[in-house]
Amino acid sequence: MSLTIELVEHAPATGHALPDDMGRALAASRVVDATPDPYTPGHWMLRAGSKVGAVAVTAPGGGSVVLRVTPKVPIPRLFFLLGYSLNPAGNWRDGQVELAEHRDLLPALAHAVERQIDRALRRGLLQGYRTTEESSLVVRGRIREAEQIRRRFGSALPVEVTYDEYTTDIAENRILRAAVERLLRLPAVPHEVRRRLQHQRRRLADVSPLVRGHLVPAWFPNRLNSRYHPALRLARVVLDGSSAEHTAGSLHVDGFLFDMNRLFEDFVTVAMREALSGSGLTGRLQDPHHLDEAAEIRMRPDFVAYGPDGVPIAVADAKYKAQKRDGYPDADLYQMLAYCTALGLPEGHLVYAKGNAPHAAHRVRHAGTVIHQHALDLDQDPAGLLADVAAVTQQMCTASLTL
Repeated sequence: MSLTIELVEHAPATGHALPDDMGRALAASRVVDATPDPYTPGHWMLRAGSKVGAVAVTAPGGGSVVLRVTPKVPIPRLFFLLGYSLNPAGNWRDGQVELAEHRDLLPALAHAVERQIDRALRRGLLQGYRTTEESSLVVRGRIREAEQIRRRFGSALPVEVTYDEYTTDIAENRILRAAVERLLRLPAVPHEVRRRLQHQRRRLADVSPLVRGHLVPAWFPNRLNSRYHPALRLARVVLDGSSAEHTAGSLHVDGFLFDMNRLFEDFVTVAMREALSGSGLTGRLQDPHHLDEAAEIRMRPDFVAYGPDGVPIAVADAKYKAQKRDGYPDADLYQMLAYCTALGLPEGHLVYAKGNAPHAAHRVRHAGTVIHQHALDLDQDPAGLLADVAAVTQQMCTASLTL
């Protein structure tokens, strides 16, 4: 049995005929909310949350269910949010990332990554120096004397050496290969895109694969690897994306997911920081603070603006989805009040993706603290969206600066 189920993020739950073991596997993966339908045996109620992408549940006998969760944000807009968060200086709003006509997230991502890797490799694989430590029968580079004594106990051979080798087997190429291989394992990648990804894997065949479970090697942007920058940033998205890969009993669950909550938070906070550029103020993301005087209760507001003297002047939190049907959730207000109290600020700001509630402001009784709730319309052109974020940032900091 092969079945494809289409869901939309945060849409009402719908019923689907599923074997119980596959339903339990989806429930355990926490990709979606999955519960047995109490009225229809053999059916499960599925509801998507903020995670979007594609997941495949495969049984040992070959049966599979592919679950696709579509974002409410248009795919080109989602890639703008993603690209701007990674590199505000890039020309993401001008179509640097090619999406072709793919309407689903995973095919669009796979196509974009393959096109950027192809562009990066057109002049051949990048080469660079890599430090290698190994046991050798000949002296090459520098002898690691401490390691030689510890491991060889006075023996002359082999020799523990370290040397710099000029090679294509460097972090940048290893990251690209890992992203290609990750995409080739995922469901819902179109055949033509998969064929081109296989071609890129052959071009990177002499590069060492990353070991699963190990940290992705670090790379640092410079003039020499500038042609790799867009491809590496998208590869990072693939490798850092929320993976649903695990085994549930005899079933295998594999997929790739974006967390829209995190994506929205990253975009808003990066855009706020950019809006302060050149103003004399500093914006910090996820800066640690404490609620209590004993510094035992930690808190990390999404965004804090600091004046030239290093004193906090504004605080904001980004919330992608308002959970209440009739407006903003009260819990967010309590959280922001705690931030304002600990930072000694008279106002706090909550920024939501536009839903069913307009801008609101609440003055807290006996405290005088004002908490603002803003709504950003994501379904508009990038320039308008960035202008809206800049306007919110200006309102936050208006007492200290006119942006």
